[in-house]
Amino acid sequence: MNQADWKNKLALIRDGFLSGLAAADAAALAELETHYLGRKGELTLSLRELKDFPLEERKVLGALGNALKEELAAKLDARKAETGAGAVDLKKSQFDLTLAGYPFAKGSLHPLTLTVDKMCDGFQKLGFSIAQGPLIEEDYFNFEALNFPPDHPARDMQDTFYVDLKDASGKDLMLRTHTSPVQIRTMKTRTPPLRTVSAGRVFRSEAVDASHSFAFHQLEGFCLDRNITMADLKWTLEAFMQDLFGSSAKIAFSPSFFPFVEPGAQAAVSCVFCGSEAACPVCKGTGWIELLGAGVIHPNVIRACGYDPEQWSGFAFGAGIERFAMLLFGIKDMRMFYENDLRILKQL
Repeated sequence: MNQADWKNKLALIRDGFLSGLAAADAAALAELETHYLGRKGELTLSLRELKDFPLEERKVLGALGNALKEELAAKLDARKAETGAGAVDLKKSQFDLTLAGYPFAKGSLHPLTLTVDKMCDGFQKLGFSIAQGPLIEEDYFNFEALNFPPDHPARDMQDTFYVDLKDASGKDLMLRTHTSPVQIRTMKTRTPPLRTVSAGRVFRSEAVDASHSFAFHQLEGFCLDRNITMADLKWTLEAFMQDLFGSSAKIAFSPSFFPFVEPGAQAAVSCVFCGSEAACPVCKGTGWIELLGAGVIHPNVIRACGYDPEQWSGFAFGAGIERFAMLLFGIKDMRMFYENDLRILKQL
């Protein structure tokens, strides 16, 4: 084939393409594109024939062929725009075109998850294992085994959500009001010595405000061994607080009542934000922040789990995870953790 024949072939391809383009609808345009511009289309195969021409002729003919290819592609795109060919039907599309494009935004762990991980990691360093329990709990594990008899007034301290199900004894099941039932389940299924923490969601019938919610998170921990005293509890909590807030953190106990411990105490950590300044909004100038309830495990609880309180003793503690998260991230209203406002979460 000489130059004249090849140029004549390009002209025939152009005429045929333009003739078909003028009458093509949206469906026919795809066939036209494949016939002329596809991998085995007429123009594509003609361009491959250039390898048989001398180098100098190849340069001239190649420029003509590429120019024609660009011309046909431009006319095809214009015709597609006129007919709507290639438009995506958003209702039928398999892709969500509202999603952000590349590079994709990276997510991160929620502040409460980060707080749980940090707290559990601190206790694991002290030799505690991790345990979990169900959210729907039996009265025995949630109250009775924790020294809450049926008529005990302390039950009124925890307004309970009951569910329309019964346990084996015929009592109503409930959404757990604290993570302490995990302590009972662990003590009944494992043999001491035990050092365990459990973190999870709990539920109480409370009004929602800046520091309360009907659903929140607690971390429960306990130790059961021989000759355990309040001194062991104080050392454990102080070591944990120093790991979480820094080596300057101190622990102070004040008497408090919890049915499952005796003696019971509120544990406060020295304010790590101010140094006892009167204007501190966190500790109100007292220099202390109450964070945990704790105490020596009540003999009735040890006895309910099948152990002799004369042989075994232990301590237990519980804390609101939102309270720790508010301190760690400088949040004043716990409702911010549940509103999922990305403008706030991205800053944390």
